[in-house]
Amino acid sequence: MKYRRLGRSGIAVSELCLGTMTFGNTTNEEDSIQMIQRFMEYGGNFIDTADVYVSGKSEEIVGKALKHRRDEMIIATKVRFPITSGVNDVGLSRKHILNQVENSLKRLQTDYIDLYQMHTWDHITPIEETIRTLDDLVTSGKVRYIGCSNYLAWQMMKSLAYSDFHNKVRFVSIQPQYSLIEREMDREVFPLCNEEEVGVLPWSPLAGGFLTGKYDKNIVPTEGRLSALKGESTWKNRFTDKNFLVMETLQHIGQEINKTPAQIALNWLLGRKGVTSPIFGARTLEQFEENMGALSFTLSPEHWNKLDEVSSLSNVYPYRFIDRFKREM
Repeated sequence: MKYRRLGRSGIAVSELCLGTMTFGNTTNEEDSIQMIQRFMEYGGNFIDTADVYVSGKSEEIVGKALKHRRDEMIIATKVRFPITSGVNDVGLSRKHILNQVENSLKRLQTDYIDLYQMHTWDHITPIEETIRTLDDLVTSGKVRYIGCSNYLAWQMMKSLAYSDFHNKVRFVSIQPQYSLIEREMDREVFPLCNEEEVGVLPWSPLAGGFLTGKYDKNIVPTEGRLSALKGESTWKNRFTDKNFLVMETLQHIGQEINKTPAQIALNWLLGRKGVTSPIFGARTLEQFEENMGALSFTLSPEHWNKLDEVSSLSNVYPYRFIDRFKREM
């Protein structure tokens, strides 16, 4: 396992981050804890959860697994989504954040959170209120660093600008959906992250299981993530000619180098400039071990570029116009 600096911060995180959205749901507690232990044996020190995952059960399992090894790990969790039906039990207000950080600390059995992330933008709460609250949490020691997730470029830049102008804590990372078949952040968010030294922690690096290669374009799935009727990982969202062309390319490369599509898809992300640590999840221990196999090799430039080309976004306005007049020094 290699380690990378998280944004502008001084901490090093493992090049893969263990996601825990399945913990306490499709992955039972025993297997979840074993997965965490195996991840640490590989050298992993970065684990991601959220207060909303399985109504807090995911955080509880993480807390139980790391109770006696807390300082060895970088624990990331999130806040924003509703926990109950209470009118103020949602969003990024001072009230909701302060309530939920205490609940997360209890479930995680710790007195500090390494990386506290805003799960998505709150259109109601002023950014001043959110950032000042987070700054207070960092000052108090309950939170070490802050990040965001699912932000548009202007939302992240507005947050960073407020933090910088008022000398408040700033986001060190963003957690976006990013994979070989979901590269929209290449247009605005990635360039901003490179400019502002913000770490990138991609979620759903296997596109909800699509990039595992187990799906047939002629058969609509009736089980698994892609059988869902809503959310990002639905068959309707993934079923495109371009996506299956990416899948076919993964399979061809896999045959040449004797690796699975999932391992190649993760390895491609590890070689993407600007990516800090892809967040992978696994339902079973077998899936976990397969994903960890992404660390055992490095794609050749030829294979990496082939995947980059087949998955790249179309060059639309204004990007093609701006590229025409780009100055080089």
